[in-house]
Amino acid sequence: QVQLGESGVGLVQAGGSLRLSCAASGSVFNIIAMNWFRQAPGRQRELVATINSDGSTRYVDSVKGRFTISRGVAKNTVFLQMNSLKLDDTAVYYCAATIVDGMVTYDHWGQGTQVTVSS
Repeated sequence: QVQLGESGVGLVQAGGSLRLSCAASGSVFNIIAMNWFRQAPGRQRELVATINSDGSTRYVDSVKGRFTISRGVAKNTVFLQMNSLKLDDTAVYYCAATIVDGMVTYDHWGQGTQVTVSS
C-alpha cells in the first residue's frame, strides 16, 4: 500500500507563485512515476505534470515554462513549483503515484489540495 500526503493549499494572486509538495510512504518501491493532476469546477481532470523514475518530465502545454515538477532528496517526495499563476490555474490539485503491481499498472491518488488564483 502507498500513502500520499499533500501540502501547499494556497490562495495567491495572479502572477504569483506557489509550491505544492507530496510525500509518498509505504510500498514506494512499486512507484514508477509521480504525477500532478488538477480538476477545475465543471472541467475534466487533466494531467499537469509527470516525473518518471529516471527523472524525465513532461507537462501539459498550458503550464510549460511556468510549472516545474521535481523530486526531493528523498525521491519519494515530489514538488510542483507553480510560477506566473493565472486565473485558469485555479483547481483542486491531486498528487498521484503510478504503481506497478505484477502485471497491473494503476494510479494511486492523494486527497487533493485547493489552489485558488485571484485577480
